[in-house]
Amino acid sequence: MSTLAPLRLLRDPSNASEGNQSNATVGASGGWCQGLDIPNELFLALGLVSLVENLLVVAAILKNRNLHSPTYYFICCLAVSDMLVSISNLAEMLFMLLLEHGVLVMRPSIVRHMDSVIDMLICSSVVSSLSFLGVIAVDRYITIFYALRYHSIMTLQRAVVTMASVWLASTVSSTVLITYFHSNTILLCLISFFLFMLVLMLVLYIHMFALARHHLHSISSHQKPPAAHRGGSLKGAVTLTILLGVFFICWGPFFFHLILIVTCPTNPFCTCFFSYFNLFLILIICNSVIDPLIYAFRSQELRRTLREVVTCS
Repeated sequence: MSTLAPLRLLRDPSNASEGNQSNATVGASGGWCQGLDIPNELFLALGLVSLVENLLVVAAILKNRNLHSPTYYFICCLAVSDMLVSISNLAEMLFMLLLEHGVLVMRPSIVRHMDSVIDMLICSSVVSSLSFLGVIAVDRYITIFYALRYHSIMTLQRAVVTMASVWLASTVSSTVLITYFHSNTILLCLISFFLFMLVLMLVLYIHMFALARHHLHSISSHQKPPAAHRGGSLKGAVTLTILLGVFFICWGPFFFHLILIVTCPTNPFCTCFFSYFNLFLILIICNSVIDPLIYAFRSQELRRTLREVVTCS
């Protein structure tokens, strides 16, 4: 799948520098540098699955008044962000296919404007998705460590301000990124934002898991811990591993790609890595598919409402 400008620069930054000769040399040296041919049908299928999943999450939360709380509002916003990730990638793919097959004929100026709109939607959805993953981590942290004060700390008004701030910041940052996409400073800001979210989630979730372990240890010091507690500790460790593992696997390669663009755009190894950009996009779309399974569908109340939505009861 081809990517639109200026995201085309992220896909193959050597085209924007004097590294074309180096890239050609590397491409001839080994087949692994030729990249991975991912069919458009896979992008389409994953995008549709993600769209349906996250649309069901939004519908369930809006339908059930018991889910009208800051926690579920944040999960709803994450679902909307993941929907935008899917929609923007689907729109990009369909737009390029229509242009390439001559079905859609537009003036170059209109094509450039469409490029900018789709690119801005992609960047905004990526930034907002990452942001709400961090917001959900903070919300869970407050729920555990400040349980008695949670409703006074995370009021509905503060939740609304938080959501509005994330969407506004995502829109502004995506506009700046598309406008100044040639600047390494902008890419460094995006990389720093990802690293900040990664560290934030690591610290908060590990601290929450450590509290659960300490609680279990205090129980076991007075009496032999039942199998349910031992199983709960193992389940917590597995959940933590899944949360952080999915985040790092799905987002890490894309941001490592950005790091290489800044540090070594013409290095032979880097140019080989750039050829796998479509794979990194697939991983991001896969994250949009997995997020509802981790953050939404584990709620019994939401699953019950989801069945009502699906069966129209």
